[in-house]
Amino acid sequence: MDIPRKSQARKRNIKRAIYLVLAVGAVAGITVGVSKLKPAAPSVDPGTVLFDTVKRGLMLRQVRGLGTLVPEEIRWVPAISTGRVEKRLIKPGETVLADTVLFELDNPEIKQAALDAESQWRGAKADLASLKVQCEKKVLDQRSTAASVGADYRAAKLQAEVNELLGKQGLMSDLLVKLSKIKADDLGNRNQIEAQRLSITSDEVKNQVFAQEEKVSQLEQGVRLKRSQVEALKVRAGISGVLQVLLAEVGQQVTLGQNLARVADPKKLKAELKIAETQVKDIQIGQPVSVDTRNGIIPARVMRIDPSVQNGTRTVDAELLGELPKGAVADLSVEGTVELERLDDILYVGRPVMGQENAMVGLFKVEPDGVTAIRVQVKLGRSSVATVEVKEGLQVGDKVILSDMKTYDNDAQIRLR
Repeated sequence: MDIPRKSQARKRNIKRAIYLVLAVGAVAGITVGVSKLKPAAPSVDPGTVLFDTVKRGLMLRQVRGLGTLVPEEIRWVPAISTGRVEKRLIKPGETVLADTVLFELDNPEIKQAALDAESQWRGAKADLASLKVQCEKKVLDQRSTAASVGADYRAAKLQAEVNELLGKQGLMSDLLVKLSKIKADDLGNRNQIEAQRLSITSDEVKNQVFAQEEKVSQLEQGVRLKRSQVEALKVRAGISGVLQVLLAEVGQQVTLGQNLARVADPKKLKAELKIAETQVKDIQIGQPVSVDTRNGIIPARVMRIDPSVQNGTRTVDAELLGELPKGAVADLSVEGTVELERLDDILYVGRPVMGQENAMVGLFKVEPDGVTAIRVQVKLGRSSVATVEVKEGLQVGDKVILSDMKTYDNDAQIRLR
């Protein structure tokens, strides 16, 4: 029979206790070590972010805005007289000339007034012709009377001279000589009076004819006015171009001055660009502009800057300098880029999503290993559409992430996996 040894059992218990203490110590040590470790850097897929490299050289400062092409010359065609629309002769989109008739209006009162004016004018012309005949007859009658009196005067004067000569020779009595002289003097006075009467009659006739001619002229002007009002019932385009809008329907009553249509010259277009009010401060008249019509780029220049702000933007008008590409029509959506200035020998990089002009921003700079990116503080300067000046924090050749990295605002570095 075997008798267990007490010393062997004790040794085994001691070993177990030692192993247990060592295990507990190891677990505690590992736990403390792990608790003191820093969290691992988050990983970012390089294919989901945008990178750019810092460069030095020429940087173009530009601002960009969306807009539309609009005609430089737009004419609203008003109704020159009241009336009812009888016909619409042209459709929007058709090419028109200055004298192309767009509408035909009807106004019986205007037409009747024109007929009455012409009737009065024709009557006044007939009266003028009759007056001229009467005045001419009156002048001729007075001229005949003056001529007859003149002839009598000359005959009486001659007879008085003969009688005076006979009286001196004693062949005629003094009484007859005096009577013949009195008769001659009397006819002489009548001759002067008739001559004056002829002159007065001529002046009177001229005044009568002139007054009637003025009346005829006044009525003629009235006829022209009435005819123009009748002609105005045919509403014309006024300029050559393309009919854009018709604002009246057949049968509609229109009033004087009411806009009926809009015509624009499609060959003279300009770009109206809407640019953020914060970016307009550096734009000046005459600066070059590139207008992208999606079918070609047209060179242009700034011709006007709207002083007012609407919905956070200001309107900048650009005069187009090149030929219009196919499909460039009024109201076409375009994108315009205004060149502000050229900055030579400048440190710049692509514009970060959250980077504002003259601001301090945090950007992730890619380390030489190409795997780690650490956050650095970068001071930005003047900005353009796609680039921005780097004042501090980066050097030529540094590769940075331009995408929005708000998710990693609390991380000092990230891993690119």
